[in-house]
Amino acid sequence: MKKLFLTAALGLALLVPGMTHVDAASSETYRQLNLFGDVFERVREEYVEEVTDEQLIEAAIQGMLASLDPHSSYMSPDSFDDMQVQTRGEFGGLGIEVTMEDGYVKVVSPIDDTPAARAGIQAGDLVVQLDGEPVLGLSLNDAVDRMRGPVGTDIVLTVVREGAEEPLEITITRDIITIQSVRWRLEDKIGYVRITSFNEQTEDGLVQAIEGMKAELGDELQGVVLDLRNNPGGLLDQAIAVSDVFLDKGEIVSTRGRRPDSTQRFNARPGDMVAGLPVVVLINGGSASASEIVAGALQDHHRAIILGEKSFGKGSVQTIIPLPGQGAMRLTTARYYTPSGISIQAKGIVPDIAVAQVVIDAVEDDADHMRSEADLRNSLDAEGDGDAEAGARSEESVGDYQLNRALDMIEGIALMAGVVADSDTAAN
Repeated sequence: MKKLFLTAALGLALLVPGMTHVDAASSETYRQLNLFGDVFERVREEYVEEVTDEQLIEAAIQGMLASLDPHSSYMSPDSFDDMQVQTRGEFGGLGIEVTMEDGYVKVVSPIDDTPAARAGIQAGDLVVQLDGEPVLGLSLNDAVDRMRGPVGTDIVLTVVREGAEEPLEITITRDIITIQSVRWRLEDKIGYVRITSFNEQTEDGLVQAIEGMKAELGDELQGVVLDLRNNPGGLLDQAIAVSDVFLDKGEIVSTRGRRPDSTQRFNARPGDMVAGLPVVVLINGGSASASEIVAGALQDHHRAIILGEKSFGKGSVQTIIPLPGQGAMRLTTARYYTPSGISIQAKGIVPDIAVAQVVIDAVEDDADHMRSEADLRNSLDAEGDGDAEAGARSEESVGDYQLNRALDMIEGIALMAGVVADSDTAAN
């Protein structure tokens, strides 16, 4: 029986590619594996409740991976299937991207137009209980599994939020989460593009958005605002493709693993889809991973102005390694670096222009109203359509302070470019 468990332990140790090969002559290695066999057998035979060998082995694998960093984990076959569905752009659940912090589930960001976003979940929230049961002691995968469930059923999240005096209890109804990762609209003569996550449809969605802007405005397009706020990331190849849309040449990102020969560099291909027009990228504390790759690449190449708040700071790359018939493991295999060679791990991308998201309420005070020409009796009316409004912005942008500052910036750049062009024409 002891040999059986020792063999199982040895197999467990060999599951992770890249580990130092277990030397048959290493007495220390065998001593540790023997210890695992002893613990396995004692738990199996004497634990107060019966547990299966499968449960114990899976928990041991999960514990080994989770001890490495917050992003390495084991995925059961069901979890692996869910992950594959999610990267394709549709999955079931609440609509939040999460990580682990100090044993609790931390919300990286809620996904737009999902039950979590509508219920008021915010980036930075710490989930401490699920339906009244403590999260502490659960793995990230276990917590995620509990948050998922049949569509239409409710779950109560107990949330600790910075600035709140007491934990909040938020009830969320589970639903099918269909992610349209790219949305766009026109703000007068400026294109606004929001990317909510980086899945398999993101590059195509961005290309279609820019083509749509050009079709409507043509040469009148003044610039693009790329909104990556509360975007938790996703696929590395999509982050590279999105960066490439705005870059004509140069490195986008590099990844470096433990071995010197594992370094990879990804470069832009010729062709900037917006032909050098001004670009402003919006980020905040919920912008992570792939979002930071895009922001870092465009910032280092001085191709865009980064505006908003410091990003999340996830600078590691996870590789999904299928385990035939047994799900898969998510293993951190590299760190990524911006074109200037900077790792943003635990640091984040610092915006070029720091702008906090604030709420501005318009207050009208008749006593303080300053008189103008229009207030004078018998003043002349303006010629033309008095109701016309130049430079009107969409209702969606009203109250979004950061977005309005980005739009102001592009309008200012376009105005200055026009002044310079007019000066050059006059000089000629």
